[in-house]
Amino acid sequence: MGRHASSFGAAAAAYAEHRPDYAPAAVRWALSRAPGPRVLDLGAGTGKLTGTLIAAGAQVTAVEPDPAMLAQLHRTHPDVPALPGSAERIPLPDGAVDAVVAGNALHWFDMAVAGPEIARVLAPGGTLAGLWNVMDNRVDWVAGLGRVSGSAAIGPRDTFTSWRTATAALHLPASESVARFGSPEQSEFPHGQRRTADSLVATLATRAGVLVMPEAEREDTLGRIRGFLSGTTETATGEFVVPMLTGVLRTRRL
Repeated sequence: MGRHASSFGAAAAAYAEHRPDYAPAAVRWALSRAPGPRVLDLGAGTGKLTGTLIAAGAQVTAVEPDPAMLAQLHRTHPDVPALPGSAERIPLPDGAVDAVVAGNALHWFDMAVAGPEIARVLAPGGTLAGLWNVMDNRVDWVAGLGRVSGSAAIGPRDTFTSWRTATAALHLPASESVARFGSPEQSEFPHGQRRTADSLVATLATRAGVLVMPEAEREDTLGRIRGFLSGTTETATGEFVVPMLTGVLRTRRL
């Protein structure tokens, strides 16, 4: 696991408090072709996707490598089986699930290893889906926030205009496992998160690129974001809704 991927544990409580959940319609679409209700939430973090999966009727098992994130998931969803493990070493038997989903996590997986593992635990015809919450930078103030924030806080996977290109094939099972999956499909579903200027800054502070910054650089980045939000009509006072979408990349085990 790289430095960025392993950075979240130190901010597990903030991640649980500030990161958005996922659009229910996106989760329903991700699971709509799965042959059954058994779902593995892989790289589940603090359980942001887990709750939406449960609401959609899934029988969820969660797997997460970071102990602090896993402990937070246990507190949030005490009835969900939550196991230590990773995409490269999934602690489940062959054919154990009908779908494997990953919320803002698929890009961290080493698919040369994880691809065969995911194929192993999926039932025939099972679904692999990655979900990403992306900011709708077709909205002027969101585009401006992206320019001020820099790619560490709002990167290519984090905006509507670039997430499809950033995720189209880069994170699907590769090498010998590619023949085990069909052609990928992508779709987006409207979403939003109610924030204040302070809580949006706190949300962006949980991004991996920001978490690994030297302290002075991190404070400078967050200070620029605060300044932008306080000087922008839509975000200067009170609560507002951050316009978002949940993007889904879906493929099927053959």
